[in-house]
Amino acid sequence: MFSTKKWRSGTALFAAVGITTSAAAPLVMAIPASAQSTFYDVQGNWAQSCIQDLARRDIIDGYPDGSFRPNSPVTRAEFAAMTRKAFPNAGQVRSGTQFADVPSSYWGYTAIQEAYQTGFLSGYPGGVFNPNQNIPRAQVLVSLASGLNYTPTGSATTTLNSYFADASAVPDYARSGIAAAAQRRLVVNYPNVRLLNPNRFASRAEVASFLCQSLAGPGQASLVPAQYIAGGAQVEGPQLAAGAAIPVQYSSAERIIVAPTETAPLTLTVARDVTNSQGVVVIPAGSQVVGQLRPTNDGSRFVASELVLNGRRTPINASSDVITAKRNVRDRDFKAILVGAALGAGAAAGISEAIDEVDTSRVLAGAGVGAAVGANKNRNITSVLRDAAVGAGIAAGVSAATGNDIKAENVLGGAAAAATIGGVVDPGKTEEVIVIDPDADLDLTLNSDLAVQR
Repeated sequence: MFSTKKWRSGTALFAAVGITTSAAAPLVMAIPASAQSTFYDVQGNWAQSCIQDLARRDIIDGYPDGSFRPNSPVTRAEFAAMTRKAFPNAGQVRSGTQFADVPSSYWGYTAIQEAYQTGFLSGYPGGVFNPNQNIPRAQVLVSLASGLNYTPTGSATTTLNSYFADASAVPDYARSGIAAAAQRRLVVNYPNVRLLNPNRFASRAEVASFLCQSLAGPGQASLVPAQYIAGGAQVEGPQLAAGAAIPVQYSSAERIIVAPTETAPLTLTVARDVTNSQGVVVIPAGSQVVGQLRPTNDGSRFVASELVLNGRRTPINASSDVITAKRNVRDRDFKAILVGAALGAGAAAGISEAIDEVDTSRVLAGAGVGAAVGANKNRNITSVLRDAAVGAGIAAGVSAATGNDIKAENVLGGAAAAATIGGVVDPGKTEEVIVIDPDADLDLTLNSDLAVQR
């Protein structure tokens, strides 16, 4: 896949990087990649789409608590493990070597050896690798340029000066490699595309973005926002300034009901064209906004993570006001509120306990859906399921638990819906629920500038 080359000692001396939990515990968990493709701490992060894509491809992993820690630094051994997964077909350009500080029992020994043999990584004078050393951004980029056999066209100095306001800070050993990486659109600078910060330690989000750019094929849409890619079209579409209002709607239900402490996934539709100060339509009506309802300040708030426009997903940092309107599920008129409502998993469990018959149009898909619909097996749960969307992974379980043949109008797929039936949500604790009017309560405010690719 990659052509072989002679290792240039001038750049190879410093070109080595990596990613993991710690020196002793590598970031390669015994958890399926698909189960970690969404991390709770990257929602709305500028590199979210890239991070999630690499996780789905089992190139990077998160931590056991479901986090990714995008701002944490990266070690040389960690990046060795990542390059091994990202470029499995890289050809060997030299024989292996024995580093004095990387014994064969070290967790990253094999990854470091393979990264060295394929030309991505090298060591330091004295035969050491320094596997636990945090890696500067300059070394990450030189490593990728070297491993992928990229060389700059024309003067490296001219390229660096034209791309970066701080080009003078680039170390001598890294100038050629970074110039080549920039020309190949591998360099990602957030938040200011003109500032390279070559000597600052690379964060996990930054390393992920460099890898995404390295893996993108010709003509393939980038998962990194264009305005942060050095040398590319800085803004490929119109911009919308922070503070802009985004009107949204939820056509699947008249109301959304969630328990005060639950998080529920939700996709909203942009109700009207959103224009910028120049009158240019940035977000057309009908675009989708993906995010979650999250408990906040004794209420619930919708937090957006992605904008879906013409099939393209763009990270977005926007949120609604906090909704605090609550109702007791045992109020006499509460059943009327349920008609045509969408229920969160935790709310559905409590409501099924309080009311024998609930005619809902939809149950929001989430980790607790199975628990919600099966929380009270002794009641007539068929009425709760009438016209509801049931997760594909739980439909069979519900049927077995109730002895009924469940025929949901809509069957939702996905691992998140395959929760264990019953016992997860305590219905006795959900007496009050938050009632949301989607058309009135969920309009969004943009929290940071948005540039949309066309």
